[in-house]
Amino acid sequence: MRKFAVALSFLLLSSQAFALDVAGVNVPPTVSVNRKTLYLNGAGIRKAYVFVKVYVGSLYTERKVTTPAQLLADPGEKLIRMSFVHSKVEKDKIVKAFAEGLANNSPAVAQSAEAKAFLSSFKDDFVKGDTVDIVVSPDGTVTASHNGKILGTVRSPELARGVLLIWFGEKPADADLKKGMLGNG
Repeated sequence: MRKFAVALSFLLLSSQAFALDVAGVNVPPTVSVNRKTLYLNGAGIRKAYVFVKVYVGSLYTERKVTTPAQLLADPGEKLIRMSFVHSKVEKDKIVKAFAEGLANNSPAVAQSAEAKAFLSSFKDDFVKGDTVDIVVSPDGTVTASHNGKILGTVRSPELARGVLLIWFGEKPADADLKKGMLGNG
């Protein structure tokens, strides 16, 4: 894992112009969100039970960030992309993981109506090749989509912060993924 992280860091630092291949997933160097170009900040693999690869997580930002504090303070658009590599991940498992991430890192938000609305957006299981995008906009709007289809939109600055903390809080579900997405892998 350490060699992979070093190689990924080198690639990210050496050129923003080339797509990366992470666990067989093409991770593009840029994406367009709300008419803005976002740049790949970092990527990593979400694992379960140490060896099971669930999804490739990618963070896209307008400006490079290397710490959670920089990410939370950054006023630009942000995109977390989950590219599933496991054969099937049940919707209930992802929703439970999101709910736990909110409870562990943003307990005041976890039981809010906005959090419940966000979690209820996810209605289908995920299979290998699926992509889930979660866009966090500067005004606190959180938009989730599955394979390009918008699942739901909630406007709440508190929820937007809480959603980011699922991956980047003190108690992330996967510390290695957090490091990779912050470009520190």
